[in-house]
Amino acid sequence: MRKLLFAALVVAFILLITFLPPGSLAALQHYQAQFSAWHQQHPLQTALAFFVIYVVVTTLSIPGATLLTLLAGSQFGVVQGTTLVALAATCGATLAMLISRYLLRDWVHLRFATPMAAINRGMEREGLYYLFALRLTPVFPFFLINLLMGLTPIKTLHYFAVSLVGMLPAIVVYLNAGRQLSQLRTLSDILSPGMIVMFILLGLLPLASRRLVRILQKS
Repeated sequence: MRKLLFAALVVAFILLITFLPPGSLAALQHYQAQFSAWHQQHPLQTALAFFVIYVVVTTLSIPGATLLTLLAGSQFGVVQGTTLVALAATCGATLAMLISRYLLRDWVHLRFATPMAAINRGMEREGLYYLFALRLTPVFPFFLINLLMGLTPIKTLHYFAVSLVGMLPAIVVYLNAGRQLSQLRTLSDILSPGMIVMFILLGLLPLASRRLVRILQKS
């Protein structure tokens, strides 16, 4: 089901780019150029503003984290973008976990009793490795992992560290995708080698993550 969903998203993206109205790509590039110019003039302020926005988005589970990650790849590059996104995403996830633990415990327990039971079994059986596996191949949505982990006795520092490492592979792949998207100059560039590699990496990410989890389980 996930493979079919990903394939559908890829096809939809290609169709969207291919059938954009004349001038649409140029308009998008214009706004991106404006943002890039502001980033060049105020690099520290831009990075700080992006970090704060990303933390708020992930803490409150507001849709848009994926788009922000793509934006980071296009504006900050892989190295700086990875640093910003990884730290912001982990800070947001940790804050969401703490909010669940100290403010929403009763509501989360009543609302998500069934997945909470699965989380408890996994933590009892595998400990921190279970969280690491969830971050690599999320069985539950990102926001739900944060909420449910708040009801476990996991230490905050351990949650931060394991989440940071577990989310890194996906972050790097999406940052690279954002960098490739920013290099589009014409509609024909959608079939460039860089874009094709980007689609391949996005498609292989879930498979590679599951494979890595199995290897670590065996070891």
